[in-house]
Amino acid sequence: MKSIILRTVAALVTAMCLSQTVTAAEVSKDVKQQLAPTGKLRVAIAVAPTPSAIYVIKDAAGGYRGVSIVVGKMLADKLGVPVEYVAYNASGEITAAADTKAWDVTVMPVDDERKKIVDFGNAFHLLQSTYLVAPGSKIKTLEEANREGVRIGGIPGTTTFRASNAASTKATHISVKSVDEAADMMKAGKIDAIALGRETISGLASLLPGSRILEGGFWNSTTAIAVPKGHDAARAYVSDFIEEVKASGVIRKAFDDVGLTTSQVAPAGMKP
Repeated sequence: MKSIILRTVAALVTAMCLSQTVTAAEVSKDVKQQLAPTGKLRVAIAVAPTPSAIYVIKDAAGGYRGVSIVVGKMLADKLGVPVEYVAYNASGEITAAADTKAWDVTVMPVDDERKKIVDFGNAFHLLQSTYLVAPGSKIKTLEEANREGVRIGGIPGTTTFRASNAASTKATHISVKSVDEAADMMKAGKIDAIALGRETISGLASLLPGSRILEGGFWNSTTAIAVPKGHDAARAYVSDFIEEVKASGVIRKAFDDVGLTTSQVAPAGMKP
């Protein structure tokens, strides 16, 4: 009698394992078709001289360091595929390339305009955008930045530059291709302020002696993981993944490892 019971239990366990394996295989196949159609995970990254939740930096060896590098590598490992990083100047360029099949997953700030182009998974970072004002500038508040004659540099196609245009309607907005170009224009006296996320600006301030970061922010949002539009299986998968790496402390450590010790990790389950 005992042997019959044991055989029955064993059969049930085997059946359950087989069922789970089939389900996992089905999900894995569907997800891999959307996340790794070329056999590797292509992670779109934005490169800048200082790090943030979206921007990565180059190390001395020419490799990349940053939150999206850690997230991309861990996601690729979880999928069981190689990772490839596809570099851009900013999130606006990444968004513009969403329908070109050049990348499979990325992280970027969220706004309503961008939701029309990409599908966002869960958020992993609380974002605030503000201004870095030039050395010697008399601008002391966000309100003072919104005046005629004030020249604000920013990267077109980004949530921050869109928000700056909406918040500082009296100022003159000047488009730049990259964070590096914005810094060069400020050094040359061609712009009075730079509109960027607070983390990026904090690092940039150290490269522009005498510049100042304004208190408060003209834009508050989140940074989230994202996939090209219509990739529903991929979005569900990366949402679960981002919750795992938030809960395990991976995101917190990724911020800390590039000096972003004050960056705020989004609460569990937060939707963009």
